[in-house]
Amino acid sequence: LSICSKLCYAIGGAPNQVAGSATAFFLQIYLLDIAHITPFHASLVLFIGKASGAVTDPVAGFFISKSRWTKIGRLMPWMLACTPFTVVSYFFMWYLPPFVSGRVAWYLTFYCVFQALTTLYQVPYSALTMFLSTDQKERDSATAYRMTMEVLGTLIGAALQGQIVASAHVSHHCTVNTSVNTTNSWHDTPTFPDPSDPLSHQVIYMIAAGVIGGVYLLGTVILFLGVKEKDDPYALNSDRAIPFCKGLGLTMKHGPYVKLAASFLLISTAVQLEQSNFVLFCTHAADLRNHFQYLVVTILVSAAVSIPFWQKFLQRFGKKCAACGISWMIPFAVMLVTIPNLILAYVVAFISGLSIAASLLLPWSMLPDVVDNFRLQNPHGKGHETIFYSSYVFFTKISAGIGLGISAAGLEFTGYKPGACRQSNDVILTLKILIGAVPAILILVGLFILLFYPITEESRKETKLALELLR
Repeated sequence: LSICSKLCYAIGGAPNQVAGSATAFFLQIYLLDIAHITPFHASLVLFIGKASGAVTDPVAGFFISKSRWTKIGRLMPWMLACTPFTVVSYFFMWYLPPFVSGRVAWYLTFYCVFQALTTLYQVPYSALTMFLSTDQKERDSATAYRMTMEVLGTLIGAALQGQIVASAHVSHHCTVNTSVNTTNSWHDTPTFPDPSDPLSHQVIYMIAAGVIGGVYLLGTVILFLGVKEKDDPYALNSDRAIPFCKGLGLTMKHGPYVKLAASFLLISTAVQLEQSNFVLFCTHAADLRNHFQYLVVTILVSAAVSIPFWQKFLQRFGKKCAACGISWMIPFAVMLVTIPNLILAYVVAFISGLSIAASLLLPWSMLPDVVDNFRLQNPHGKGHETIFYSSYVFFTKISAGIGLGISAAGLEFTGYKPGACRQSNDVILTLKILIGAVPAILILVGLFILLFYPITEESRKETKLALELLR
């Protein structure tokens, strides 16, 4: 693979991450503080939206596995076809409709459509890894390029969204009046958009959505022009495609896949909880509302620059050993919750970026090894790649949706007040638990499961040799 091909492949993964990052960091606070829907309804939107995307994964895997080979490949047509509709749904997901009573249905509809369409892009894109090269090192290298660009995409999405919409959440919405006895009293000011203001919150969010939609289109065009999809290199003329339902049953019985999926489902849910509640935590629990966009950028810059380090680390010490880096965020996150200090917050942001980079790179680097292992045990079947990737994305989204739904419901239960300058102590405690304790437990359990993952560096080399002989 040429560097140009790897770069074009990597850039193709950035649009989903740009949009996904902006959604992960800002959709919950947008629904609560700008759209002014209740935390309970916000939890419904987040959970049902994630669930709809998750349900689309096996459906997408089924139809993609049935697709015929075309001049531009079997996977590429799916990505090209869904991109324009994805951009439109994303744009309307951030639109503030003039009516109030139907806002929940509006956001639920467009968030579900957006999640479903991103799935139709993500499943063939992630499965494309297996059709770039037959060499494991080349695929690992392409995955590292992809993860670096996806983290940069996450950075771009959060930075663009954060810088554009920061004025909708900074502290000038709350005024501090100093009385004669020098005690400060906080007064809430309404945060509904002012229709007479040309830079109202609605317009600001629409500008951000338009910019990110343009990034989506550009990334897809570069992917199409720079990447050539190859057919299954191991398939024989006598091989038959594995029926989707049968293949799904076989993957669920494949030990390495089950252990890998279970481990990273918990870890990815922990990262999702950190992402979705971080801005709320900075705004309401840590008195860092004027710094949250810079903290988000620090996290993502740290993640982006550390991807090459993790790639070198896993090449030298093995992929299971590299997983230890995921646990680095735990002690620092607990420190931030107990000692909300500005300098400590930036240290936590930097360390969290290192851990997030490891959690992003490892599953996508290890999944091709699982697919190769399965291929070796089922030498006369083909078409199983999309089954593995679609089912993995399905479980990831389901677990993240459950986590996000529970976190938003927890805010509802403890009395979160949209637009308020000061939240109750119960809400603050809930945010601290969602940022500190819950992710720590999920990461530790996930890493414990990963200890039983059976594919080692030695077995990976043996599989590579056996597949070369098969080819």
